[in-house]
Parts: sequence; C-alpha cells; structure tokens
Amino acid sequence: MSTFKFILSGGGTGGHIYPAIAIANELKAQFPDCEILFVGAKDKMEMQKVPQAGYPIKGLWIAGLQRKLTLQNLMFPIKVIDSLIKSRRIVKSFKPNVVIGTGGFASGPLLRAAAVMNIPIVVQEQNSYPGITNKILSKRASVICVAYDNLERFFPKNKIKLTGNPVREDLISIDTKRLDALTYFALDATKKTLLVLGGSLGSRRINQLIAKELDFITSQNIQVIWQCGKLYFDEYSHFNEKSNVKVVSFIDRMDLVYAAADIIISRAGASSVSELCLVGKPVIFIPSPNVAEDHQTKNAKAIVDKKGAILLKESELDEKFQSVFSHLIEDEKQQTELGNQIRKLAKPNATQDIVKEISKLMKK
Repeated sequence: MSTFKFILSGGGTGGHIYPAIAIANELKAQFPDCEILFVGAKDKMEMQKVPQAGYPIKGLWIAGLQRKLTLQNLMFPIKVIDSLIKSRRIVKSFKPNVVIGTGGFASGPLLRAAAVMNIPIVVQEQNSYPGITNKILSKRASVICVAYDNLERFFPKNKIKLTGNPVREDLISIDTKRLDALTYFALDATKKTLLVLGGSLGSRRINQLIAKELDFITSQNIQVIWQCGKLYFDEYSHFNEKSNVKVVSFIDRMDLVYAAADIIISRAGASSVSELCLVGKPVIFIPSPNVAEDHQTKNAKAIVDKKGAILLKESELDEKFQSVFSHLIEDEKQQTELGNQIRKLAKPNATQDIVKEISKLMKK
C-alpha cells in the first residue's frame, strides 16, 4: 500500500499555525506512516513553529497587501506569481493525496496550485467572518470546515462542514487539574483568580487597562495572572512587586492556568475563542479592532449573542470596565450561567472531525 501524503499550509499568526499543527498531529495518529509537508510564508513565525513541532516546511515569498500604497504592495503581483510557480513545483514533486489550508497568505497560492492540478483541497476557516484568501479558495475547495454557523453567505452551502476549530488536547480535562494549578502558580485557594490574556502582538490596550485598574481589581479580594506578552514584559514586570499579582511574558502551561482561573479577560482571535468555549469559564472579550475586517468583534459577538460571554469594545473601557467587572464579580449566578453557556458552544472533537472529512476525500 502506498504511503499517504499531505501538504498543510497556513500561517502569519498563531491562529493559522496551531490549528494546522493540530491537524497534522491527528493525521499522524490516524495514518502513522503518512508523510507530511508544511508550506508557509518566508520570514513568518511558521518557519520556526512548524520545525519545533517536528515537521518539515518550505517557505514561499509571499506577504499580504498593506492598507496604504507601499513598495511592498507594488511587489505583491511579482510575489504572487513567484509563489504560484514555486507552489506548483512543490505539489508536483511531493504528490500529495490531499492539501489542507488553514488560512494566511501562503495558503492562497499553494491551494490554488493544488486545485489546478485536480488534487482535493480542504479549507479550514477559523473565524465567524472569513478572510479574503479562504473566500477565493472556497470555489475550488472540496470541503470547507468551519467553526461557526451561518457561513453560507460566504461559502457554497454544499461544501460546508461545521467541525469547530482544532484546540490543544490537554484542555479537554482541565476540571481535574484545579489543585495542581493552584500549587503550580502558588495561588491562594481562598481568592478568586482573574486571568488576563492579551495575545502576543495585540496586547497593548489590554495591558494599559490592567495597569490602570490593577488596584481596583485586587481591592475586591482577587488575585491576577497577567500575560502581558514578550514585547511588554519589561514595561509591566514591576507590578510583580504587588501581592496577589503575577505578571508573565508567556504561559507555557495553558491547561493549568485555565484550571486555576475563575474569570478570564481575553482578545477574541478564533483559536482563543474555541479554547475558551472548551474551558467553560466566564469571559470578558475585548476584541482587537486592528485586525482584518474586524473579525475579532464578530467572533466575540457570535458567543455573546448566545449569552456565553461579555463583550467590551476598546472604546468603552474607560467608561464601562469598572461597572461591568464589579457586577460580574458580585454575581455568582451570572458567572455560572456564562460558564455553562460558553461550554455548550465547545467542539472538543474538532480535530478528529476535520481529519474524518480528509479521510472521506481519500476514499473517493
């Protein structure tokens, strides 16, 4: 029997890379002899993250369009042509059974090249509002795996499969890890814990908010774990001198930090939202307004509309944060209801369901 081969492409941000790695790991689990190749954008974070996960990767000379007229934009058509030619060479020499795209610049030329060569392609769309690359690719896709309802207005209805987004396996059983988590982070079991997740690049405004409101938050008998991001750690690390506050640049044990948290403040990137559904804790979403087509606000609204979270826009923080936060802390019933509602939206088997769709294509 010949070995199955898969190419995965997605990148630019962790939200595109980590789902691709999760799908690759599940393909390996189901087809232990399979060969997997990643294709990413040169100079983007996938060129480090994918080899760290144990997979080979090839880079394309591609980047997104800037919003203003720049030299980069003038180079864009040349980069696209170069990437299409290189993608065709990669597909031709690797001969994949299926090509899977999780969004980001590099997946466009790669999946287009595969489609032209009549290789089945699977598009995995993480957001409630699809990016331009996936909208264009959807016409040629065999299957489109989505994480939100009502995407028929963007994609052909007969190709859509509601699978959810791939998430880390270790988040599925966090309910059993509470005691370990309190010990690991040296937390006080008699206090509620606020977890603040700013995201890696987009955390400036959340960090400013927490710095300003820290005394107000801790005055309510709350301890804080604050992930401020590597870029901002030097600026905010002095808050570690306060009791009940832990400022970190990065959290490597997300399973334990979620187990320890009672309330979470987070951005609303697709991967974060999917993880938080699984975690099932009360969440205040503060979407980043600086992302393409404002998709973080749309992701958060999809949860809020089902009474699964609270949404605060950046423009409302100074005016509303204290009252919204106080109300949530004082209202145990609201905390429980938010946790229960968001958990109902979780899709714990997303990765397996995506790989099932890939397997069906191979049988065809």
